[in-house]
Amino acid sequence: MQIVVVRSLKFTLFSLIVSLSSLSFADKIDVLKPTPEQSKAAIDLVHKLDSEHYRDQEFNDALSSRYFDEYLKSLDSAKNFFIQSDIAEFEKYRKTFDDDYKKGKLDSSFVIFNRFNERMIDRLEKVVKTLDDPKTKFDFDEEESIVLDREKAPWPANQAEADKLWQQYLKSNLLNSMLSGKKLDESKTTLRKRYANQLRRLKQQTSEEAFSVMMNSLTMLYDPHTNYLSPENAENFDISMSLELQGIGAVLQSDEDYTKVSSLVVGGPAQKQGQLKPNDKIISIAQGTDGEFVDVVGWRLDEVVKLIRGPKGTIVRLEVIPSDPTVTVNKNITIKRETVKLEDQAAKKAVFEVKNGDKTFKLGVIDIPTFYMNFEAYQKGDPNYKSTTRDVFNLLNELNKEKVDGIIIDLRDNGGGSLPEAAMLTDLFVDPGPVVQIRQSDDTISRNYRAYQPAVYRAPVAVLINRLSASASEIFAGAIQDYGRGIIIGSTTFGKGSVQNLVELKHGRLKITEAKFYRISGDSTQHRGVIPDVQLPSLLDPDDIGESSYDNALPWDRIHPAPHQNYYDISKYLPTIETDHQERMAKDPDFVFLNKQSEMFKEAAAKKTVSLRLATRQKEQKQMEKRALDIENQKRIAKGEKPYGDYAALKTANGGDEDEDAPPKEADKEINPKEDPYLMEAGHVLADFIDQIKASEKKVAKQ
Repeated sequence: MQIVVVRSLKFTLFSLIVSLSSLSFADKIDVLKPTPEQSKAAIDLVHKLDSEHYRDQEFNDALSSRYFDEYLKSLDSAKNFFIQSDIAEFEKYRKTFDDDYKKGKLDSSFVIFNRFNERMIDRLEKVVKTLDDPKTKFDFDEEESIVLDREKAPWPANQAEADKLWQQYLKSNLLNSMLSGKKLDESKTTLRKRYANQLRRLKQQTSEEAFSVMMNSLTMLYDPHTNYLSPENAENFDISMSLELQGIGAVLQSDEDYTKVSSLVVGGPAQKQGQLKPNDKIISIAQGTDGEFVDVVGWRLDEVVKLIRGPKGTIVRLEVIPSDPTVTVNKNITIKRETVKLEDQAAKKAVFEVKNGDKTFKLGVIDIPTFYMNFEAYQKGDPNYKSTTRDVFNLLNELNKEKVDGIIIDLRDNGGGSLPEAAMLTDLFVDPGPVVQIRQSDDTISRNYRAYQPAVYRAPVAVLINRLSASASEIFAGAIQDYGRGIIIGSTTFGKGSVQNLVELKHGRLKITEAKFYRISGDSTQHRGVIPDVQLPSLLDPDDIGESSYDNALPWDRIHPAPHQNYYDISKYLPTIETDHQERMAKDPDFVFLNKQSEMFKEAAAKKTVSLRLATRQKEQKQMEKRALDIENQKRIAKGEKPYGDYAALKTANGGDEDEDAPPKEADKEINPKEDPYLMEAGHVLADFIDQIKASEKKVAKQ
């Protein structure tokens, strides 16, 4: 899988605008109307949500009222197109959608959609005219500010208030462009193209786009993983699931006007290239090493995906707003499109040593980027078919021959994959017993995924996780934790503990949540994720990444535990392990740096407003650059490395001044513990764990 499209939780109309056309601004836009097929699909979809969704939730007046708010939010989340009189006029529909949709009546929803089109076209035409007018002046010396998140702000009282708001938007966008190094005239030209393209695309909208917004505004009230797929999007979904898809290997989602990177596919070109990061926002795309950048702010998500996809071996260039607040300018990233190969996702091992006190421990690490299985080879009876469990089994035998004292299973950034593989992998470390429980919407519980054979590896184990460890990774880590089989290290996992199924509708498809995963302890992996025994700092904000960041995510809960044995009483060892861990963290230059970086991230995320005065923004930019340089140099000095002379040197070292004509770089594929502070600290924690086990065994022997 190369590019996965994730439906945004802020599903704005800007992300539903279709392809470029040659229509002039004066062309009349058709009033959109529902089709008979859409009316039938609405009846079908509502029935399936009522009868088959895991969340027992009736589509009644109360849910209709919530839907009304969600639909308006889906269209205009920033509250900058509708005005208060529009909302007041629409209030009469608030509690009618449940009755209407059950009968296939979509008229009121289309009335709202068409009004939004009206407002948006009028606004974009005004904006383009403003940017075209040489008499238009922007005062960048005036000290004013703009609110960054208008979700809780009131709708503009009238058009005059909306005009003032949009003047601030234009100033903010121009400032952002100028702070990235462009001159005012160049910034105005870029912005003018952006809104002109949005206007052209808007005038090509169809009733199918409108219907998708309506249905997804409803499905997201059940949970974020339940989606309506139009016939065209259903076809794109099939393509995205194909291993033959060529692209960069990124999971993308819409976030208001932007396309945001949700995560990277392990083994994919973007992950190997190393510069694109989760939460980066893609603002323009260029083809080849010399193609012109196309601004994609406000584009529909699948149209952005089409620009990123392309034949294997070709180049795509992305201009992104970095998620890292210490990077104060946009970044250009060059990636060569490839197919994600099974061997790139295969488990691999390394051996390294850590010294705790006067003892040296020889440790193994097995990096598992995804839970994979070559189903085609398996079905053909190929005795050498590739799978996670088979590969790890072989790696364990090799590590046993090297006489390691313990093993770290590295599941960082592992987004899941094959559930049977997660269960079979657990089987290598525990004796026969349950691995996961699955509860259906009718409350039936199955425990069919089990460990069946005696454990292959019995020495101490640690599992290294982070916020991007999800689904099958959480099942494995949760099972190891519940059995007391090993110590879990890192940051809280994603929290994806639900099961989806694709069902056909009379028009399109519905991806619907039908079940939930539960650990053998009875705890759900949903929403809460797996909480590590020993915490490591993370630069990913759980408010931005993870199940808990989604509106209407299914809640955490618990069911009865499944009978299982316990290997180690890890809670008994944790106080001593935690004390040693904190002492190391306080002295380790890498973790001191990471904690300071995390503070900067949190401060940037907490900002509610941004200045529209150029001098103020430039001062803030310089302060941020100085702070970033200072904490980087503090780390380098503590490690005995030469400090950077200025921020430009730091930026160059981080790839900020990459030559666009140079071939794309690839991140090191090999495991390198000495360059990985998280892995090294996990090694120290595992060594402490081994020490505690041995001390406990000696104590028991003496008794």
